[in-house]
Amino acid sequence: MAEALVVRNLSKRFGGLRAVQNLSFSINEGETVALIGPNGAGKTTSFHLITGFHRPDEGSVTAFGREIVGLRPHDICAHGLARTFQVARPFGGMTVLANVMTGAFLRDKRPEVACAKAYEAIEFVGLSAKAHTPARDLTTIDQRRLEMARALATEPRLLLLDEVMAGLNPSEIDQAVALVGKLSKRGLTIIIVEHVMRAIMAVARHIVVLDHGQKIAEGGPKEIVKNQEVVRAYLGSGYVHVATAGET
Repeated sequence: MAEALVVRNLSKRFGGLRAVQNLSFSINEGETVALIGPNGAGKTTSFHLITGFHRPDEGSVTAFGREIVGLRPHDICAHGLARTFQVARPFGGMTVLANVMTGAFLRDKRPEVACAKAYEAIEFVGLSAKAHTPARDLTTIDQRRLEMARALATEPRLLLLDEVMAGLNPSEIDQAVALVGKLSKRGLTIIIVEHVMRAIMAVARHIVVLDHGQKIAEGGPKEIVKNQEVVRAYLGSGYVHVATAGET
């Protein structure tokens, strides 16, 4: 299977803070990989580095065979990488449809084509009934869906999801998990940053764990939840007891 993304020795400092230190991992096409760790571990900064919002001090990022460090965010998006943000950033005064069309314009500047692609993305995430609703009037989960739809409208090959389940109730989390599953079945390569571990266990087949900007573990979900360094730094012993009790 071909590699979609290869991150090698990625590092970033902000003054005296080492936000990301020598981070390396790779993702094959079609995989769903989770990036987890405590607050301040460097997860969102890693997304910023991969997608061109920050330039790394050291290291490389290769996407679909091309080095993308130094490219601007919109050029990286044009290369097939799209992302959502930890805090949803819709254009509040614009409708759902108009918001998603801004993503579709990346590939085709014709309004009628962008509109059709936007409708397709909106339908996929389940927002068809609210296509003409101003984005500021959406609920939290619908703003998350809008973020996904706008990213999907850029026709990505790799989708980076940054805490798309934050602030959702258990029922909404289940809906979000189902949507990520649909994206995976569509053939997208996905990197997801998330704190909701039951969601991570449901969607990811491989997990990379960060702490203080460094990778401290990497592996399958069952392996990760029993890793003592991960337990100490992030999960806590209570989670391990719950996870073990759930095994058959």
